[in-house]
Amino acid sequence: MLRIYKRIRRTLTHSILALAATSPVVLAQGLGNAPYSSLGIGELYSQGNVTNMGMGNVGISNASLFHLNLQNPALLARRSFLTVFEVGLQGQNKSISQNYNGSTQNQRSFGANLGYLALAFPINSRWNMSLSLKPYTYVDYTSQQYRVIPGTNYQAEYNYTGRGGLNKVTFANGFRLTKNIFVGGEASFIFGNITNTSTSRVLVSNASTSLGNTVVNRLDRVNYSDIAWKLGAAWRPKLSENWTLNLGATYDPQTRINGRESNIYQQSASTGEAISAADTLRLNSSGRATLPQQMHFGLSVEKNNTLLVGVDVGLQKWSEYRTVNNLSGNLLDAMTVSAGMEYTPKVSSTRYWDVVTYRLGFQYNQLPYQLGGVQLNDINGSAGISLPVGAYRVNYITLSVVGGQRGALIGTQIREQYVRMALGFSLNDRWFRKQVVD
Repeated sequence: MLRIYKRIRRTLTHSILALAATSPVVLAQGLGNAPYSSLGIGELYSQGNVTNMGMGNVGISNASLFHLNLQNPALLARRSFLTVFEVGLQGQNKSISQNYNGSTQNQRSFGANLGYLALAFPINSRWNMSLSLKPYTYVDYTSQQYRVIPGTNYQAEYNYTGRGGLNKVTFANGFRLTKNIFVGGEASFIFGNITNTSTSRVLVSNASTSLGNTVVNRLDRVNYSDIAWKLGAAWRPKLSENWTLNLGATYDPQTRINGRESNIYQQSASTGEAISAADTLRLNSSGRATLPQQMHFGLSVEKNNTLLVGVDVGLQKWSEYRTVNNLSGNLLDAMTVSAGMEYTPKVSSTRYWDVVTYRLGFQYNQLPYQLGGVQLNDINGSAGISLPVGAYRVNYITLSVVGGQRGALIGTQIREQYVRMALGFSLNDRWFRKQVVD
């Protein structure tokens, strides 16, 4: 058992050093500038691990003996007697474009963050547990607008920024009821804060007026903390001696999470000095935000741990979302369709490249955002590889790359073209085994 602790400590040390090297980016940007994160509770992180990302985020029905499934808690019970510790890191390079005043405006952005920390271990042959920490959403945007003030010849400048996000600490359990039927559930503590600020001022060139010297500032900050739940189930009937059918489903019920909002208004000079005392409209005013119910379904076929092909479908009722003040977020219901495959040439081979796992995937996301009466889409493709390391080849380094586009250069839409990279470490060992020589 001492060996896995040493491996965990070594991996954590390397992960912390990697995060420290990119900490200015991590703290300031999350995964980079995300204009649509101004809506709702921000952009959602992938709920799968690095292995799932390489195959289109397919993971509702399929599981692996050597990698942790973070998408369906029921599939924890498919794990063997091995304890697994996983670390995931991810980064994103993005090109943002928009048509404005007859020309195309472009911007590049990069961000990186910790993807997850997770530990899963068996209680007995039918029961597995897991603990994980991962970011849930992130908010990171800056925008500027100019509009003519009605009834005047003056133009106003408006600046909007948002920072923050939500995180999840999750405790999950998976149970094997019969040989092929699995059920599970998880409880997640969601916490974090989101800060949105706006400033406005009148643009004037006439030195005789003081209109342009006054800036109106408004800050809105909400701190969230509450429990959310998820249920999962899976069934694995045999189709033949070599082939197995995997079916899975998860359900996230509608959840109301506690929030405390502070809203501050203040006037200042263009040079930064305060003109008026801060006017606190709300100070830690309590309320409850509504997160929508979500349903995911998965189907996959598997051949003796060598080949797996699967499809997942997800439905999210984001029209149910309400702010901490019980106001509509003006979001639409969303849908996700994912397809992916993974291939390991020969799992029982002693040759190294026979036990390397390769992945490909595709994903179509109908986003909850709407601009100009058009609901936005996100389409991406992915690839991944898992390289075994160590004497017994039960530990893995996994690399996944996702490339895609959301939105289009139509009307006021913002087009985002991105490449997302993820690096994962999976460490497996047998706990509570008496060692002859350590």
